[in-house]
Amino acid sequence: MNTKNTVKNRFVTRREAALRQVAGIGAFIEGTLVRVPRKDCRHVAHRLTFKVAGKTKTVYVPLDRVEEVEQWTKEYKRLKRLIKAVTRSSLGELRNHVRSRRAAASAGAGAGPRR
Repeated sequence: MNTKNTVKNRFVTRREAALRQVAGIGAFIEGTLVRVPRKDCRHVAHRLTFKVAGKTKTVYVPLDRVEEVEQWTKEYKRLKRLIKAVTRSSLGELRNHVRSRRAAASAGAGAGPRR
């Protein structure tokens, strides 16, 4: 890791804010909670669907755990959004760094003595 003091730009600030939010993520689970109507009565069954090696898997969710599992899936979606935000900010910082180094190199090249 670089030990130099770097100037905080908007990308660093955004990334740090998103990382603070990631620290507040609770329990999560990948998948979608699906309500499946049962044919034999008016009740609804709940299933959690998710992918494993490209294949959709399904797990029964008991009625007393539906709210909890729904919260877990929401936390997972929130985590995915935060990961994308951190990635965008890191890429922006990297591109900004490259631009500023190129600008500094071209400014330094023009300032030198001519032969």
